[in-house]
Amino acid sequence: MLKSSPLTLVLLLTSVLLTSACSRHSIYETAIDWERSGAGLEASTINVGELDIAYLHNRETNNGDTVVLVHGFAANKDNWTRMAGELTDEFNVYAIDLPGHGDSSKPMDLGYRLEQQVSHLARIIKALNIETMHMMGNSMGGAITALYAATYPEQIKTAVLFNPAGILEYPSELTDLVLEGENPLIPSKPGDFKRLVDFAMEEKPFIPWPILGVMEEKAIANQAINEVIFADIRDAGLNTDFRDTIKLTQDPVLIVWGKKDRILDYRNGEFFKQAIPGSQLILLDDIGHAPMIETPEESAQLFLEFSKPYRSQID
Repeated sequence: MLKSSPLTLVLLLTSVLLTSACSRHSIYETAIDWERSGAGLEASTINVGELDIAYLHNRETNNGDTVVLVHGFAANKDNWTRMAGELTDEFNVYAIDLPGHGDSSKPMDLGYRLEQQVSHLARIIKALNIETMHMMGNSMGGAITALYAATYPEQIKTAVLFNPAGILEYPSELTDLVLEGENPLIPSKPGDFKRLVDFAMEEKPFIPWPILGVMEEKAIANQAINEVIFADIRDAGLNTDFRDTIKLTQDPVLIVWGKKDRILDYRNGEFFKQAIPGSQLILLDDIGHAPMIETPEESAQLFLEFSKPYRSQID
């Protein structure tokens, strides 16, 4: 399968700029489509009740297991594209825009507490006719994945939690900033998105300037819904119900955490490990809050090794 790279992306953008008078948004869409295609993915939308849900899935299905990927707060399905490119030859991948995020519907009054988002995700998975799956989640998506595995154990083959939210025994730089009335996760003005990328990731991916600008515009446009969602989930780490629920988990769980995470302190990983029976914890040096973006090949390999005993198709 053809895999995209920073060099091929630069060549593609140069070609677009030289051959047409494209707007920055056109360049953005071209680049995103190129990344998705190179990963073996394509975009679709499904109606789930009152919601339109956007998601990525394999361009070509195969006989492998299904993998569902759950992004974090204020993120979207394309956070998984580069890692998914390591998986689509063997698995049927679904990267979903949760309600309130990405290209999905964004009702202000839907309810975005973690347990509510688990219910929303369960409806989406049912609409996609997915019966069993491996699930991976990052940050807020990691907390949702942990709760989902505990709530619907019969559906989950394995779960991987990348830098999950949900337990805050150790505060972080983000915690201190939020307490001071500042939230770098919610861009509100030009320059904020680059600051967010720098804050969230130690190993930052290559993002050409036209794409970065459009990403910032989208993030600023989502400020209002992001504030609603953050308010709904901000106290999850102080909620004992979360820990009581994930203690019921019966499925195999791998916890992966970047030690340079400034959003969620990696030392909380030990408390996840203690709470989830039989779970494993792997710490990554020199990686920040989003391992699947910062080190997609290694992240995919960790999943492949962990999931192998539990897969329907074993090489």
